[in-house]
Amino acid sequence: MALGIASGQAAAVEFEAGDVMLDVYGYAQLNAVYDIDQDIGGDTQAGQFPPIRDNADASEGHFDADAQQSRVGISATHDSGVSVTIEGDFRGGDFRLRHAYGEYGNWLAGRTWSNYTSFVGWTPTIDFDSLVGSAGVQDRAAQVRYTTGAWSFSLEDPRFQSVGENGKQAAPVVTARFERALAPNVQFSAGALLQYLAYDEGDGGDDDNAVGMAGYVAANISLTDAFTLHGVLNASDGANGYLYRSGNSGFGGQDAYQDGGSLETIQGYGGTVGASLDVGVGTLNAGYGLVEMDLDDYDDDIGVTTTAAGPAVETNSNAFVNYQWNPIEHVMLGVEYGYFKTELYDGDSEDAQRIMFASRYSF
Repeated sequence: MALGIASGQAAAVEFEAGDVMLDVYGYAQLNAVYDIDQDIGGDTQAGQFPPIRDNADASEGHFDADAQQSRVGISATHDSGVSVTIEGDFRGGDFRLRHAYGEYGNWLAGRTWSNYTSFVGWTPTIDFDSLVGSAGVQDRAAQVRYTTGAWSFSLEDPRFQSVGENGKQAAPVVTARFERALAPNVQFSAGALLQYLAYDEGDGGDDDNAVGMAGYVAANISLTDAFTLHGVLNASDGANGYLYRSGNSGFGGQDAYQDGGSLETIQGYGGTVGASLDVGVGTLNAGYGLVEMDLDDYDDDIGVTTTAAGPAVETNSNAFVNYQWNPIEHVMLGVEYGYFKTELYDGDSEDAQRIMFASRYSF
């Protein structure tokens, strides 16, 4: 998953090749972290929720660093109006494809940010995976998208679905998004999706289906030139894979469960609140995010105190305070305090704190 310090790109190398204009862009970034409590850093040193739950009694005080967030991309625009973008990074240690898509007119086809994603309402963080409850799935999917004005619609790979054993992906996800400035100081975004959930045991076994749905609203409100408020609200019924950083995995919760021969959806909700203030030579950012799964019916029907993935997670939350500045052009430095908490359905909870530093050199 990926948010990071900034979601956009700034091309600094541009040249022509025949009737094609090429932009090459990217950055090199170091992330270094000191985990005050147990070690919860994953690839790019972003904080992860499963270690908080599983390693609550682990030793304290861990330092780590990597440059896996570094990335490179190429964007090519033909005189005909056709454009192609291919981008990757090194999260996980090897080159990883992030974006690969083409655009012409109102149409887009390929892999890029899900249309059920927005960076409106997003509070800037140094942690690459950012705030729990950010707008939409905050990940990329293969898709076909049509955009007209402030509206965009897509059919997408249902890669975030989760319905337990014998689940199958039987149809694309349908999304719609509206995004525009409502006033000079207000940015607004709203998204919705529908997905077809199904499981099939085969050979005369049980099978059933259900419809999952989700929606979000998000806004940035600039109260002054130096002070901006950020906020997001999310709701889901049978689409918790799109409820960012929910569930046991720490990224997407379970959509539905099988009760006998019936497929029953699970509800969830979440959101973020944050603020950014220009101070001195940089910007001070603070934000809090929370997501919660409604597991009561699941527990009543089949019990969820312990699942195959470990103790059932009901709530994930985190908070960040960071300061970011640009000492010279193309260089960003930042330092951040992070707090993570996970709460289990049986009532237990665990938390962890960390300090993070980042340096980015862009081209």
